[in-house]
Formats: sequence, C-alpha cells, structure tokens
Amino acid sequence: MPGLPFNTAASDARREALAVLGSWAGLIAEARRLPRPDRTVEALTAFLIRHSGWLTAHSAAGDASRELSEVTRRAARVATPDDQRRLVTVGACPEPGCTGRLQSLIRPDAAGAAPAVRCRADPAHHWAGEELMLLRRRLAAKAGTAQPPGAARPTPSRPSPPGTAHPASPGGATPPASRSQGSSAPSGGGEADTVRIVWLSASDITRLWGTPSGSVYRLASQRAWRRRSRDGRTYYHEADVVRALSERHPRPVA
Repeated sequence: MPGLPFNTAASDARREALAVLGSWAGLIAEARRLPRPDRTVEALTAFLIRHSGWLTAHSAAGDASRELSEVTRRAARVATPDDQRRLVTVGACPEPGCTGRLQSLIRPDAAGAAPAVRCRADPAHHWAGEELMLLRRRLAAKAGTAQPPGAARPTPSRPSPPGTAHPASPGGATPPASRSQGSSAPSGGGEADTVRIVWLSASDITRLWGTPSGSVYRLASQRAWRRRSRDGRTYYHEADVVRALSERHPRPVA
C-alpha cells in the first residue's frame, strides 16, 4: 500500500532463498526424472527434505550445505542487522591515465557474493561480477609490465578467483593451488608473458555470475566442462565457464 515501508533487504533474502532452493530441487528433479515442485519456499523445502538422502550422497552435497547455510545466515542478518561494512583497498586503477586507487566495499549481509570494485578517482571505473575476472587479468598484466628495463621478471603468481578482499586481486584471497594451477603457454607478445589457466570452483562461479550452484553443476554436465579435483572439491576450466555463462548472461550492447 502507498506509504507503507518496504523492506528490500528482506525481499532480496527471500528471492535468494527461492533461487538456491529451486536450483538444488532442479538438480534433483532432472537427475531423478521427477516433476519439479511448486516454486515456493515451503514446497521446495519439503521436496529437498524428501530427497535429502540422494542429495547427501551427491558429490555436490558440500556445496549444497554451504549455500543453504549462507542463505540462513543472510536472512538472520536481515532480521537482526549489524552494519559492519568496511572498505578494502585492492590496488591501482588499471585504466589508462588514471591515478586512482581501487576499493571494494565488504558487507556482512552480502557474504558469498562477489564484491564490486570501484575507483576512488573516477566512479565510471568499476567492475562487478564476472567483470572481476577481466580486472584480475588487467591488474596482473599491469604488475607484470611495471618492472624497470632490464630487471628480472618474477615468476607469475597464481591468479585467484575473486572471493574475499586481497591486495593482489580484485577481491579474492589466495586460493588453493588447484584453482589456478595449469599449463602455461606463450601469449605471443600480449599483455603478459604467459597465459595461465584458471580453475574455478562452483562457489566461485556462483559469486561471479550469480548462478546458483545447482545450475552450475547442471551446466557443467550438459556442456562437458573441463575439470580437475583437489582435496575433494571440483574446479572447472575458466574458458568453458565464461563461454557457457556469457551465452546465458549476454552483456548489454552499448
């Protein structure tokens, strides 16, 4: 009704809960060839409980548990808000001619989401979601070309998918080695000396593209994404992920 306050944070929390519950229910329904439940919190929850035995035996059970726990924690934060936002400096802005510094706003009510990175000098310089992968490459290239003439170039550090703030990347702490280990190939005189394969976990992909993990696993199976496992977790080839999700989330034409 006009004049009544609308709690957007509560609305976002409910929408996210529906997305996560629907994603995992969809994975079960497709794998077991079952009709999908109604898209309500009650129906989806009952469906997941009914098939919890199958889900807990699935290789993605850990991710399902993490996502459902995060949804619960975020809903609790909305119910009892505690504003502890903080700004974290990422590094120098890579835009030509810009002398600004990049910063990321970390919010407790957005745990699990990829942070947005903005330049303090020019608000037009900003990156979010899957654009953070491009920013990571640009920052790595800029760091690699910042050596004085004749200086020995250090071994390229392993790039990290965005997660929590870290000075060396646009929002990610240094990940396990398996996330970025891979073959290196000459770049042919491009921005960096080597092109390094990046391996993304399902949670990385969820944070960057806003795609629930259940949908990630379905896409990975349907598109036969290249993958590798380490410490019981599966990581997917960045190029396969970008190709598939760019088709699902095309960038707007300027």
